[in-house]
Amino acid sequence: MTLSYEQAFQRLEKILEQMNNGKTPLEESLKLFEEAENLMRTCTHALNSAEQKIDQLIKSRSQEIVLDQNQKPKTEPFCV
Repeated sequence: MTLSYEQAFQRLEKILEQMNNGKTPLEESLKLFEEAENLMRTCTHALNSAEQKIDQLIKSRSQEIVLDQNQKPKTEPFCV
């Protein structure tokens, strides 16, 4: 199951609260730490993707904005 940015961030906050309470056993802390790492990757990927879309939209400001069939601004994949 793929989490949205908001869901991943919310879960990450809960994990951090749980780990910071000082009552979590070591084995569980390690599992939570691993889950937190994956959630941070998910959040980072979502933020990078959003940034790339914004960059693409800004770059095309000098031109007329092209809309897709759903009347949303058309974007292109970001290439480095």
